[in-house]
Amino acid sequence: IIHAQTSLTMYYNYIIRQQSFVQIFFYEDRNFQGLHYECSGDCPELSSHFSRCNSIRVESGAWVVYERPNYMGSQYILTRGEYPDYQRWMGYNDTIRSCRIIRHTTGMHRIRVYERPDFAGQMIEFSEDSPNLSERFRHPEVHSANVLDGAWVFYEHPNYRGRQHLLERGEYRRHTEWGGMQANVGSLRRVQDF
Repeated sequence: IIHAQTSLTMYYNYIIRQQSFVQIFFYEDRNFQGLHYECSGDCPELSSHFSRCNSIRVESGAWVVYERPNYMGSQYILTRGEYPDYQRWMGYNDTIRSCRIIRHTTGMHRIRVYERPDFAGQMIEFSEDSPNLSERFRHPEVHSANVLDGAWVFYEHPNYRGRQHLLERGEYRRHTEWGGMQANVGSLRRVQDF
């Protein structure tokens, strides 16, 4: 029992250290130029730090950035790498107003999607990315989902295009619960932080 507690304590300390090193840099101009702001945690309001965002560098961690304050509006999921202009993260403009760290990006990933609200109708479970959902799921819409493990991104269109919606561990009885205005899901991808 002592060995198990020690191992668990070491694991939690590792997770805390990893989360304390997460960093994202926001730049007002393209190609990482101009005024910049460094962030290492959830931030519900970014407009006091910069007026526009045209490039982002993710040093570590996986992030979701939002066009509006308080984690509202269009969302964009970013993993480690460089995004020299807002089109690289599939943004519609240079407005980013809040951000937060995505947790549960390592280990297993499992999600169940359903053709109807409240987990009704046909269901299919995924543990891998799917660039074209219609190849495995015969319905053009996903009305509910259950994330069993990991974090996932729903994309409006096939091949990871269109509006993005982050789904973290939990139940989503209706598409509005993951922020979807419609139930269209063309592709889905695991959020992985390598």
